[in-house]
Amino acid sequence: MKKIVISLLIICGLMSCSDDFLKPEPLSFFSPEGTLVDKGGFESILISLRKDLSKEFITQKNLMAHQFMVSEIGVPWLQLDFRQLTPTTDQYQQFVNQINTIFEVIKNANMIISRIDNENVTWASEEEKNIVLAEALWHRSYWYYRLVGCYGDLPFVNEEVTSAKFDFKTHSRWAILNKLQKDMEWAVKWMPEKAEMGVPSKAAGTHLLTKIYLANLEFDKAISSASEVIDNSNYALMTSRFGENAADPKKNVIWDLHRPLNKNLPVNTETILAIVDRYDAPSTSRSVGTFTMRVYNVAWYNNQNAKDSEGNLGFVAQGPLYDSLGRGNPDCSLTPYHSYEIWKESGLDYKSTSDLRRAPINWYEPEEMRYNNPASVDYGKVVDPANTNYPDQFWARFYPMPFYKTYIPNYPGQQGTPLGSNGDMYVYRLAETYLLRAEAYYWKGDLAKAAVDINKVRERAGAIPITTAQVTIDYIFDERARELFIEEPRQNELNRVSYILAKLNRDGYTLENIHQKNWLYDRIIAHNDFYSRGEVISLGWSPYIAPYNFQWPIDDNMITANTLGRINQNKGYTGSERNEPPLEVIEE
Repeated sequence: MKKIVISLLIICGLMSCSDDFLKPEPLSFFSPEGTLVDKGGFESILISLRKDLSKEFITQKNLMAHQFMVSEIGVPWLQLDFRQLTPTTDQYQQFVNQINTIFEVIKNANMIISRIDNENVTWASEEEKNIVLAEALWHRSYWYYRLVGCYGDLPFVNEEVTSAKFDFKTHSRWAILNKLQKDMEWAVKWMPEKAEMGVPSKAAGTHLLTKIYLANLEFDKAISSASEVIDNSNYALMTSRFGENAADPKKNVIWDLHRPLNKNLPVNTETILAIVDRYDAPSTSRSVGTFTMRVYNVAWYNNQNAKDSEGNLGFVAQGPLYDSLGRGNPDCSLTPYHSYEIWKESGLDYKSTSDLRRAPINWYEPEEMRYNNPASVDYGKVVDPANTNYPDQFWARFYPMPFYKTYIPNYPGQQGTPLGSNGDMYVYRLAETYLLRAEAYYWKGDLAKAAVDINKVRERAGAIPITTAQVTIDYIFDERARELFIEEPRQNELNRVSYILAKLNRDGYTLENIHQKNWLYDRIIAHNDFYSRGEVISLGWSPYIAPYNFQWPIDDNMITANTLGRINQNKGYTGSERNEPPLEVIEE
């Protein structure tokens, strides 16, 4: 008889009582007793877990896009007023229900962790078993790190749940981080030095452990773990042209680094872990696409933006411009901070900087946008803000696009709207390891070593090296913005620093008032123009964000279904008045 594996998200027998719940699905509804009997059975779940990493980057509502919507880099175009974000409302975007998506992945990791020592399982050796367990722990730790960054305190589900459970309790983020640290310290001992494409290696484990150490204020350990990766001869920053387009003299190494087909090339020694998503894979294996051009590029063809001097269409969604920029929405609109401000250094700006990450070939500027409708009187002329419906909002509607990151065109023979096709995407890259170690050095007060690590990344990009005196936590995150756009979970990392400063009682931040005053919010207000210009998008409301939005609301369905226990709601959201003190110890 098939056993139903019930996740935390369906603890009540369903948040919706539809018959669809009873339909068989791979992994969630199968007989684990008949499958999980040897390495091959467990490997089938690991394959699913590796594929689940693509949830970060594929489809229009992907998880990574949301990370930039709550930052100084971007905003959610249709949900600029965060007063709309409640535990029961997920209008336009999906800040609330992605907790359900992530717990579904954790459920499968827990299936391996809970069953690996069952007496009916045959292992060739203890080493074989430990390698499988180590990767399962990596996946669970990866996703729990993401959860605590988005939602803070949460129940830690330590084992497979095989029957309805109604008594979950909330653990503190510190208890969860301690558990993740312990798990990953064991796991990295068994993860492989080298791994196949899309499979987490020892370096991927150590990179994740570095992030956990930083979140736990274990700065010496973070330096040590980051150094293990940086000093590993298998990895090095890419400084020479390589891969697809390498022979094109108009491009540069930064362009090469971000071509999807180059990310998993053996010659790319910067890749620690990248997902594999190819259009030429079988239709059942490939995703619907990355949607990078849809999510981040401007809606240049929109009838509010596309008018010429006679009020007719100056832009049409066709031709080379359409193929290059795609049908932008955008779900995540990019800010002047990301387009202009972070490139102002040493008397230079975005036009004069030597930084290849802002090279003209790598970006598409508003001043390059020429009307492409042959029937327009202004055909071939540069777009004129005065012709748009909202000239005063031109800055928000026609912003520069980081073309080298978003350009994933349709493949030859691929039909359909250009939205951002299939493409490999970085999960971890060595450049971030350097910036993580730089941050650890910063917290230790060793600004000279922090500057050296930052400059390793900057020098590869052709940027002017910085001095020790320039090293601040804000500068480190400016550098992360220059280097890691649509790669890092931005909100999670800003949230992590908010907790570090609060726990250190620095700059007026404390754990007691973190929901009223935190670094993430202050940094957004300081750098994100959308929240300081009033009503700019003409949607009937003004942009608004509050300090408590540094964490997102937990799905109220999860809370109300848990009738015999208490899952806390984040402060600032309805229901948090019923919170109980979170558990500080996770029982093994």
